[in-house]
Amino acid sequence: MTNRVNHGEAKSAVRVVQILERLSQGDDPTLARLARDLEAPKSSIHSVVQTLIGRGWVRRDAGGRLSMGTRALLVGSAHLDADPVVALTGPVLDDLAAGLDETVHLGRLVGTDIVYLAKRESTQPLRMFSAVGRRLPAYATALGKVLLAHLPEEDLDAHLPERLEALTEATITDRAELRAHLARVREQGWAADHGENSEGIACLAVALPRGDPPQDALSCSVPTVRFGPERRKSLLRHLMRARDDLAEVGGRR
Repeated sequence: MTNRVNHGEAKSAVRVVQILERLSQGDDPTLARLARDLEAPKSSIHSVVQTLIGRGWVRRDAGGRLSMGTRALLVGSAHLDADPVVALTGPVLDDLAAGLDETVHLGRLVGTDIVYLAKRESTQPLRMFSAVGRRLPAYATALGKVLLAHLPEEDLDAHLPERLEALTEATITDRAELRAHLARVREQGWAADHGENSEGIACLAVALPRGDPPQDALSCSVPTVRFGPERRKSLLRHLMRARDDLAEVGGRR
């Protein structure tokens, strides 16, 4: 997140956006922590936060911790309801979840992150935790890697943070290694994540054939205890069939 105000931007509007973007990370900071993270005096953001609370965009609990309010949820839901890719992939996600009984996601590359736009839960007691709207570093997820692999080489750095931090011991943190890995993903047409962002969870992903380069991808997340070779082949086969089905639908539109 940048705290710089660019030429032509309204400083007050930028501050509102910075606050909402910071709260979207989901760790419910206090006002003091928010001010530190934004590198701003506490007094300068207090009135903005109060206004956002009054209008329902931000909520503050009894302990003074701040989080996104109901208004933000309503606007976010309206955006997803109007998103054509979410609508197009809904039946496909339903079919994947019913056929596989594993957690499936639709994700989009936004800056350096993958954002979950839609999901269908597994009914099994051991499954991945996730939520629509959650953001994860693209370089550490199958969804992100399959989309990064489609980018022109000169655009890749714009979608990577300055430092590739390790989320788990399996996370790729060396840029040269990541580039080599993405080349393999590009060649095979799918990506895998073996506990790179969540220990004990494996994931497979395929890019959707929309856009050049594509911005959206489908994935299936599975506890590693259920991710044997045969299960992996079956999951990948279903994902690639779903991708091909969506390509046919897109071609008829």
